[in-house]
Amino acid sequence: MSEPDAVLGALLAEHAELESRLADPAVHGDQPLARKLSRRYAELGPVAKAIRELESTKDDLAAARELADEDPGFAAEAEELALRLPKLNDRLTELLLPRDPHDGSDVILEIKSGEGGEESALFAADLLQMYLRYAERRRWRTEVLGGTESDLGGYKDVTLAVKARGGQPTLEGVWSRLKFEGGVHRVQRVPVTESQGRIHTSAAGVLVFPESEDVEVEIDEKDLRVDVFRSSGHGGQSVNTTDSAVRITHLPTGIVVSCQNERSQLQNKARAMQVLRARLVVLAEEKAAADASAARRVQVRTVDRSERIRTYNFAENRIADHRVNYKAYNLDQVLAGDLDGVLEALIEADRSERMAASTGPAALEK
Repeated sequence: MSEPDAVLGALLAEHAELESRLADPAVHGDQPLARKLSRRYAELGPVAKAIRELESTKDDLAAARELADEDPGFAAEAEELALRLPKLNDRLTELLLPRDPHDGSDVILEIKSGEGGEESALFAADLLQMYLRYAERRRWRTEVLGGTESDLGGYKDVTLAVKARGGQPTLEGVWSRLKFEGGVHRVQRVPVTESQGRIHTSAAGVLVFPESEDVEVEIDEKDLRVDVFRSSGHGGQSVNTTDSAVRITHLPTGIVVSCQNERSQLQNKARAMQVLRARLVVLAEEKAAADASAARRVQVRTVDRSERIRTYNFAENRIADHRVNYKAYNLDQVLAGDLDGVLEALIEADRSERMAASTGPAALEK
């Protein structure tokens, strides 16, 4: 048996073993283990299907060629099957490429106003609405975990949780699409504060973190400073007469997160810990990626977020993503939640880059 055949055989055997283990009720008594096995099973499902389809097509091709010697009618079938093999091989090659381990994860998304003062805060609010509308289109669940409003109704900063519906593991989760949103978003438009109709440029930063599970990172309570304060609303006005809002400082890293949207202090602390955990996971992975510079290129979350990634030009109704030279004149639709065009361009560019960087299992079709 050739090495590629042995690799594919091992993957099929692993898929069958996972199916058998997941059918055992005892496994589901250990929920962390069950989730781990289910994620791997979901990952191998498309691979196993592609392997079987490729093997079946090879067998059918061999049979058609053999029968073509006796019946010329099989020659056309053999030719058709031969044309399918490269496409099936390319599909399997793509599935076997190293994947982002967080693609099936939910996300924590933070939007922070930047240069531009009040206009930047208003733009941050526009970005929040854009992501909320996009999530609605995808039937994802969203929850605003906390934020600081500006005087005109914008956001100095706001944190959003985005989750896929249902509890079944999937390869194409929220992170697989929104991970490309991290960076500086620039807006060009006439601000509401501009009396002479001049176009201004301002920016807001977006940070995207895969939401981690408790088992992925350990947080020592001794490393935390927890402060409580009263929740505040528009213009700093107090909206709660009790100290229910929570601010957590992770002393070793200096990361500060806060949450004030829940009614109780315990609920706000739990939400703040959720955000802190996600940020610590990304911090650890970015450090590992920096230590392994060869792997840095393929880690989307290590891109320098100080660089401008996208421009929203209101006067021309234009959106431009500078990483893949994407440009479209449907900004109004994008802000209404139609993000698939620009995201598909980014996903395809990432897929092409990974394909080009891999030699691929070219010997599989031989």
